[in-house]
Amino acid sequence: MADPIIVFDRQILKLRRDRAATRSQDFNFLFAETAERLADRLDDTVRTFPLALDLGCHGGELGQIIGRRGGIETLFQADLSERYARTARKNNGHNSLVANEEYLPVAEGSLDAILSNLSLHWVNDLPGMLVQARRALKPDGLFLACMFGGDTLRDLRDALMTAEMEQEGGASPRISPFVDIRDAGALLQRSGFALPVADCDDIVIDYPDALKLMRDLSGMGESNLIVKRSKRFTRRTTLARAAAIYHDRHARPDGRIHARFQVMFLTGWAPADNQPKPLRPGSGKVSLVDFLGDVPKPH
Repeated sequence: MADPIIVFDRQILKLRRDRAATRSQDFNFLFAETAERLADRLDDTVRTFPLALDLGCHGGELGQIIGRRGGIETLFQADLSERYARTARKNNGHNSLVANEEYLPVAEGSLDAILSNLSLHWVNDLPGMLVQARRALKPDGLFLACMFGGDTLRDLRDALMTAEMEQEGGASPRISPFVDIRDAGALLQRSGFALPVADCDDIVIDYPDALKLMRDLSGMGESNLIVKRSKRFTRRTTLARAAAIYHDRHARPDGRIHARFQVMFLTGWAPADNQPKPLRPGSGKVSLVDFLGDVPKPH
């Protein structure tokens, strides 16, 4: 197989997550919010999942919230960052380990559920990772994850690109190329999951200015990781100009701004014989005309 295209610098991701782990309680508000929404979706299932993996656990926000929901008896937490893995275990008491989402150290057919809270948008080979996740699940096992979608921080991206063009005479990649919601369900299906579902929520966070937004992204370990990004430190004048552009275009009357995070939720099931199957085309027993009644013909 050909080597996957490398878009993200995952060594830098590890270093940034190590740094973020030392102050996770100060910047984990978004991880905590999406963990609540993942747990709510788990509550909607009627199955139980005794053995589950939290993949890319950050500071253990999902483990703190989930408890025994979904019939989970044992939850393993995994993160690329050893510091995050240790922090997660300290915060919630669940077992933790260091693992790379791109190379799952999990035996085939060993897990009842794989959960992931805002980590998979940094995976270079997402289709390959999904195939590994499906293989790691028992038949009828659940894959439930959330990740940033394509409309995340679009206003910030535009402001940074405009400011860099003005101040430095060119623009480098600033915001990650997130997966589009229209492609997410197809990715699950191509990876072998049954009954794939992809939906999204918009989470809007209020900020005094764009500089505070950028500081929060850095504190979360969620700043630019594109391999082809500029390796130079961004000029303060460029950042200040980006904040001014953001304010001019999007500020409310009170001077504050908001940042929009599009969060995609992905649900899929490892195939099993007892799952519902779609009917074969043409196998229907009821005529649509009989069901709808007489429908007036267009003139």
